Amino acid sequence: MSESVPQSQAETPGGEAQTYSFPHNRLRKVMQDPSKVPLCLVACGSFSPITYLHLRMFEMAADYAKFNTDFEVVGGYLSPVSDAYKKAGLASAEHRVGMCELAVNHTSAWLSVDDWEATQKAYQPTAIVLDHFDHEINEVLGGVETQNGERKPVRIVLLAGADLIQTMSTPGLWSQADLNHILGRYGIFVVERKGTDIDDALSSLRAWEDRIYVIHQLILNDVSSTKIRLFLRREMSVRYLIPAPVIQYIEDKQLYKDDGTASISEGKGKDSTKTKEDTHTPGKQ
Repeated sequence: MSESVPQSQAETPGGEAQTYSFPHNRLRKVMQDPSKVPLCLVACGSFSPITYLHLRMFEMAADYAKFNTDFEVVGGYLSPVSDAYKKAGLASAEHRVGMCELAVNHTSAWLSVDDWEATQKAYQPTAIVLDHFDHEINEVLGGVETQNGERKPVRIVLLAGADLIQTMSTPGLWSQADLNHILGRYGIFVVERKGTDIDDALSSLRAWEDRIYVIHQLILNDVSSTKIRLFLRREMSVRYLIPAPVIQYIEDKQLYKDDGTASISEGKGKDSTKTKEDTHTPGKQ
């Protein structure tokens, strides 16, 4: 049985109360290098369905942190959006959480899925989700311990694709308060994506440049949930694009038979009502 923290009441998409426990059994309890800053990566998004790129982003970020920063990664979390976020192609929160759990359990020893956001009745902006992780890890758990017995607060950082930074640099899509809260308080690890000019996107975000970490893909991966859904609707194979247990889950539950996705290039944003991106999280206005 996995470890649990003090339980609290959360709401399911239907409004009924349920007991919530923050999943921390895969969060490293003791740091290896006390001179470094403990880091927890958080990816917010639809994950409808989760792909190997979503998982690969964590590995790229962990490598980047190891060789280019003073961070030591102690955990990584996927936080699927709730059903309150309405978009085409969005399977129910129950299914998306289930697919994410199958994916991390099948492929990773250090990634976890947190269903707090997914089970909220009301939509939760990305900034609030990051606050949730900060509260659970640093206030409830008390951070992490070093080998000499010292406790350190964990740095919570958003993990996302470069298309997110592009929306952040677009005038009118994000409020200054949201940008300052997410980038100023937490920071972001950005994985480059095909078709996005990162340098151009960063030009208007110089105020937070010391908290924006750009990760270049050494092996380009252009897989997206939108493309996976299109393949499934056309009865094309998605094997080796998403984890095998997720494919089996989709087949068993008969998901994505017709999700209304118009084309392979269509995307949706978690927070923004103006810019449409697929799997990452523009800020809510």
